[in-house]
Amino acid sequence: MADAAQPVSKPMLTRRNLLIGGGAGVGLVVAWAVWPRHYAANLTAAKGEHIFNAWLKIGEDGHIAVAVPQAEHGQGVWTTLPQIVADELGADWRTIAVEPAPLNQLYANPMAASELFEGAFDRLPQGLRDGHVTSSALMLTAGSTSIRQFEGDLREAGAAARVLLQMAAAKRWGLDWRSCGTAGGFVVHGKDKLRFGELAAEAAGGSVPDPVPLRGGETGRLTGQSLPRLDSPAKVDGSVNFAGDVRLPGMVFAAVRAAPAPDATLLDCDTKAAEKIRGVVAIVRKERWVAAIASDWWAADRAIAAVRPRFRIPGTPGSTTTIRRALDTALKGPGVRMVSAGDVGAAFKGVSVVTATYRADPALHAPVETRAATAAWTDGSVEVWAPTLAPSLVRAAVAAATGVADGAVVIHPMPIGGGFGINLEHDAAVQAAMLARDLKRPVQVMWSRAEDIQQDRPRAPALARMAGRIDNQGRITGLLTKIAAPATGRELAHRLLADDHTALAALSLASGRDGYAMAGATPFYQIPSYAVDFHEADIDLPTGHWRSGAHSYTCFFTECFIDELAHIAGTEAMSFRIGMLGGDARLARCLTTAAALGGWEGGVTGSGQGLACHSFRGSHIAVFAEAHIDEDQSIGVDRIVAVADCGRTINPDVVKQNIEGGLVFGMAAALGGSTKYKGGWAESLGLGGLDLPRLADVPDITVELIPSEADPGGVSELAVPPVAPAIANALQSATGFRIRSLPLKVGEA
Repeated sequence: MADAAQPVSKPMLTRRNLLIGGGAGVGLVVAWAVWPRHYAANLTAAKGEHIFNAWLKIGEDGHIAVAVPQAEHGQGVWTTLPQIVADELGADWRTIAVEPAPLNQLYANPMAASELFEGAFDRLPQGLRDGHVTSSALMLTAGSTSIRQFEGDLREAGAAARVLLQMAAAKRWGLDWRSCGTAGGFVVHGKDKLRFGELAAEAAGGSVPDPVPLRGGETGRLTGQSLPRLDSPAKVDGSVNFAGDVRLPGMVFAAVRAAPAPDATLLDCDTKAAEKIRGVVAIVRKERWVAAIASDWWAADRAIAAVRPRFRIPGTPGSTTTIRRALDTALKGPGVRMVSAGDVGAAFKGVSVVTATYRADPALHAPVETRAATAAWTDGSVEVWAPTLAPSLVRAAVAAATGVADGAVVIHPMPIGGGFGINLEHDAAVQAAMLARDLKRPVQVMWSRAEDIQQDRPRAPALARMAGRIDNQGRITGLLTKIAAPATGRELAHRLLADDHTALAALSLASGRDGYAMAGATPFYQIPSYAVDFHEADIDLPTGHWRSGAHSYTCFFTECFIDELAHIAGTEAMSFRIGMLGGDARLARCLTTAAALGGWEGGVTGSGQGLACHSFRGSHIAVFAEAHIDEDQSIGVDRIVAVADCGRTINPDVVKQNIEGGLVFGMAAALGGSTKYKGGWAESLGLGGLDLPRLADVPDITVELIPSEADPGGVSELAVPPVAPAIANALQSATGFRIRSLPLKVGEA
């Protein structure tokens, strides 16, 4: 991935004259290369390819390469984003290819920055905030923003290329280009047609109308079709290259052990024992970590085990006990009011109030692919192959750690084997770059499963005190949510944006607030009086972004408590929710449809049925679950039905895949996916100790999409938050008692 292009100064540019020529061998650029933010495109073209704009190239053989700025980590973005271009272009899907977009301000994602660092930049005007994200080329895959951020750009890119192809064909035929159309990779006029590849060279220059006309008509459109995923064949036959598959001449392999806390340091290690292992090349010590380098990774892993490093952990090392104590203490102390409506104090005055306390333990990422990266140095510059959600942040971190300029670092983004948010972090890439510099040869770092869990930055733990008042008509008239949690949003911003002075200045204005840590806590129900308070906790455990973030615990707290209030009010749980949704017809329809498909019996005792719903990222979802407790006290989930309204869908099958994957991921976190900590160290260092569901434990799953013409909403995280409360509510109806902690464990209130 090349460096971000520098701003280009052009006199009085308009959209009408944004077509400029490229250099020899790279074709001609349809430039909105400076479009509309005045930055130049930096795509490169292979022989026979012609660059049409910052988003696509067309080869003379007819192939169409779409530049995708978002990381592919299973969510299907390498299919849905090219599908938008192909739809506007009128392309043949079989000719579409994809490649990672280079680092460039054109591909910055202000929406993802806003979602990921929620609340961090609120004090900055949106124009300044978005402009800063763009100028710093902050490319991010986060917050379910890929379609929402880039659909408009991609449609215009495809439409502009289509117009140029029509113009080239019309010139040959002596026609008005507006009388031509495109279909299946051809420009067509009556019975005449020309392939895109035949026209590519002459079509890549000229000017386009302002505004660029989008494709009309509903026939032959690719949007809304469940086209096959472009990444599936390579993943099925094993030909796709992940970070651990990179091979370079003279490359060696590294296994690492790092301190369990950011401020811990390496004391000593047994290098002599490690050096006796066959294949070991070197043992490299750093301030916080040690690496064993060998001719193969297995030798390196055996060597790092023999090193037996010892670390000094300052202060009192974090443990499960101290984490819970810190949350308890924070919740009893003063909090910061995040949002409020009405007068909660008046609603609670002189009446009986229902209260409940909920807890969520840290949730690990535990992806299939452990963190890895490969680095190689040449003439003072370094190339890094890394599975990253934020290539510009990796570049900055590598440059800072190795003492070179950002321009001396080239990032090659790799497909990601899961990740669920952990690939925002850049530790493995920094380690690889430092080792390659020291050893003067290419180095591949791959973390063991134990190291991956130990160095994980899990979803933050949280503790909630919920209070509600129900009037004599069985309606909620007051709701108070008090949540103790670490300030993960601030922590993320300080860690990932350490060199971004604008971001850090904006954070200094946050005044103890953390929008990320409280995301999803504001009720979407129509409650006359409510308030949400944040109680910041110092837990001595680094935390990070996890699929759906704080929504995963705030939804659990709210939807379980709403269920409790429904029981106290003597009202059936679905009707209780519907009555509070007001004019939110989209979420109400999700709820009623999920209940109908699931065969909802009202959640009566013994039914083992539960409901939960959630709205965020512009989408809505309801989840119905059936669950039970076995004789050995283990929890079994029998069936899950999810109904979602995600707005207009580009590829319905990809949307369903994301929702089904989110349901399984959310179920795994509801039943396991956590570890206890002792002396600063994680106690469970393998997948076998995380109580993750196996294939035989996955229930029957039904996913239904409600047709909608609303703007596309977020999808990849949508199904995660409501799964745990739906299961918890089902267990309450099955057994008569309430589990108020995550992961769900029988015998824990």
